[in-house]
Amino acid sequence: MRLRPRQKTFVERSVAALASRGNTLGVAPTGAGKTIMLSAVTGEMIGDGAKACVLAHRDELTAQNRAKFQRVVPGVATSVIDATEKSWGGQVAFAMVPTLARATNLADMPRLDLLVIDEAHHAVADSYRRIIDRVRDANPDARIFGVTATPNRGDRKGLREVFDNVADQVRLGELIASGHLVPPRTFVIDVGVQDELRSVRKTMSDFDMAEVAGIMDRAPVTD
Repeated sequence: MRLRPRQKTFVERSVAALASRGNTLGVAPTGAGKTIMLSAVTGEMIGDGAKACVLAHRDELTAQNRAKFQRVVPGVATSVIDATEKSWGGQVAFAMVPTLARATNLADMPRLDLLVIDEAHHAVADSYRRIIDRVRDANPDARIFGVTATPNRGDRKGLREVFDNVADQVRLGELIASGHLVPPRTFVIDVGVQDELRSVRKTMSDFDMAEVAGIMDRAPVTD
């Protein structure tokens, strides 16, 4: 699979940051091809028999990441760690976080040279930290690479305890300007509840969704 120029730049910057810093975060919006770029970075980093693990928090993402990796980096053996299969036989293993984070499964994890975290804004959650700490305990020189479209968590907890730098940030405007994404179109329908919505309280930095639901989930609005 041939990468687009902006994807190639993202991969090059990520590989360079991993080589110099040992960890890095790549940020790219939906539609940028994060899984393709994640796969390409992994392929670049596993030369000379290095072993890698790609984390995801849902079954469908684990399967998607594995399938895309096999297209981007054909010929590399892969395996899966999830609820039904627990194999480290591949050079690159694709793991479900809830499964791998269990103590019995972590105990079977081999020494890794690269840990890749998809949806990396989750990386500071306890389950992820157990995996990251286990990887670093087994190999202090292991590289940690994360990819996300949303580096700012809703709870405002920073990612710096895992990633101390950002290798690259692809912006939505770049992809629209280059023709890789179409400009967004917005459609607004007036359902007559603007005044009520203005009175909704905020919790943290977001609206109280229970109050919003009470306003929006009514027959005159949803019919």
